[in-house]
Amino acid sequence: MVSSTGGRSGGHDDAALDEIELAGELMIAATASSGERLPTERIDEVLLDRADPRSADRDADG
Repeated sequence: MVSSTGGRSGGHDDAALDEIELAGELMIAATASSGERLPTERIDEVLLDRADPRSADRDADG
């Protein structure tokens, strides 16, 4: 099977992985929630608590 990206890594794959990770974190938070729905405040906490991977890369580059 041949990838349509031609073996390139980059933007679309990284964005998709970030979205999958975010969705997973939201699912974990929803599972831990005692209510029927995850409160908006908790969603904000989960989304805003994540470290921006791009800034972490910049910090590592020094």
